[in-house]
Amino acid sequence: MKLAFIVDPLDDFKLEKDTTYAIMQEAAARGHDLHALQQQDLAWYKQSVNGYARRLHLTGGKPDWYRLDAPISTPLEQFDAVLMRKDPPFDMEYVYSTYLLEMAERRGARVFNRPQAIRDYNEKMAISRFSEFIAPTLVTRRVELLHEFLHEHSDIILKPLDGMGGASVFRVRLADPNINVIIETLTGTGERTVMAQRYIPEIRDGDKRVLVIGGKPVPYCLARIPKAGETRGNLAAGGTGVARELTARDLTIAETLGPQLAAAGLLLVGLDVIGDYLTEVNVTSPTCFQEIFQQSGFNVAAMFLDTLEKSV
Repeated sequence: MKLAFIVDPLDDFKLEKDTTYAIMQEAAARGHDLHALQQQDLAWYKQSVNGYARRLHLTGGKPDWYRLDAPISTPLEQFDAVLMRKDPPFDMEYVYSTYLLEMAERRGARVFNRPQAIRDYNEKMAISRFSEFIAPTLVTRRVELLHEFLHEHSDIILKPLDGMGGASVFRVRLADPNINVIIETLTGTGERTVMAQRYIPEIRDGDKRVLVIGGKPVPYCLARIPKAGETRGNLAAGGTGVARELTARDLTIAETLGPQLAAAGLLLVGLDVIGDYLTEVNVTSPTCFQEIFQQSGFNVAAMFLDTLEKSV
């Protein structure tokens, strides 16, 4: 297959844990042609969405792990698959890219994850579609509602709707002397919408990343365990990743959500589960392939490529 990867700058990849790199390695091992481009390489002209894509050759060396050919303007429908693997922030430039990719779909391009689904499934808000699996949650910009939610539950998590990697996530308790400033800062004194969730004590056992590929769960998750004195389990916040088999509850959540996510055009999804509760639905560039493979021996990238090949 001829594959196009829309990615962040290749020089920023952390090879030892980058999921996109794992997918590229598996694809190259199967003889597929790899091409790389960034958001700024997309253009719509004369009813066609083209990508100024460069043929990508994996060399296996470090730090010079790749070689790129000269860019060639190529209509996206000429690729067998276009993989949107740009990391958040999910800003307006990201939204514009999904519009361009959706236009390319209308000309026959096969884009994963589907652009409309990426827009529709906000990674924080998407849990509202599956309320039977979530802890008490509030989404608002109204400061007084956040205070009421805190008084109702005594111990809560506050986070922005557009963050990643645990950035700007706060645990707030009734006795916290910084309650007002935290709420004011996150909401911009009522100008920005945030999410509040009841604190889930099982975070001590890890914030589990449960991967769903083509509607089917990967049999192992990565439990991201907070470091001492920290509430967040995110690896970017210093958490430690431990691969574990899915629990019965994990399987129930993944198998219930999987068919709906696949039907929406979401080939790869990362569900965040703390204890028995679904906390996020990650659709932009889910990670943890390498950590799961290194610790469990289960080749997640191979499962992904098997599913992608069948899809196209």
